[in-house]
Amino acid sequence: MTEPATSDEIREEEAATKAAVLATAERLFALHGFGSVSVRDITAAAGVNLASVNYHFGSKDNLLFEIFKRRTAELNRERARMLHEANDRHAGRPPVREILEALFAPPLRWGAPENPRAISAQFIIRSRSEGTPEMREAIAHDVSHLIRFADALTAARPDLAPEVVYWRLHFALGMVHNNRFIEFDRLHMLSDGATREGDVDSLLQRMLDFAEAGFLA
Repeated sequence: MTEPATSDEIREEEAATKAAVLATAERLFALHGFGSVSVRDITAAAGVNLASVNYHFGSKDNLLFEIFKRRTAELNRERARMLHEANDRHAGRPPVREILEALFAPPLRWGAPENPRAISAQFIIRSRSEGTPEMREAIAHDVSHLIRFADALTAARPDLAPEVVYWRLHFALGMVHNNRFIEFDRLHMLSDGATREGDVDSLLQRMLDFAEAGFLA
């Protein structure tokens, strides 16, 4: 006779099911788009019960938002860590280039095709165009992770009016949001292959050269 599962075993099983749903949903949404993936697709690929999504998340939209919150929080913690390290190196006043590197490097490295984080990066990219109302609201109004960068850039360029710093930060962020590896083929065609880069760090340096010049002008 099979012994009934203990409460700890039930919790572990539920946690494993939730983790499987999150990982599978992120991968399917990133690869195929938010609208093209159903709850049934997710549970079938994860090998879990069809009711698992509703049990753990309430709805497909809630599942999407949960993935979005987790991944953007992880990404912004990595950015904050790099900025904190730059502050430590420069007694709280890092130069523009190191501030921008902390902003640019994590998403750029996540998005590299060989990086295990590439799926997460693709999910975040899709969030900007395909996100749920809650995700669009967060993207439009949650700027808490950017305040530290605006403050650092203002300290690095005290001669600039605050609104100038904010505009230039906005333009720098545009580079991050639109600099996707999957879009480089068009640039390579335009340049007849002259723009091909061998690694992420070389690409990062090109981005920093351009953005830093914008802040130092």
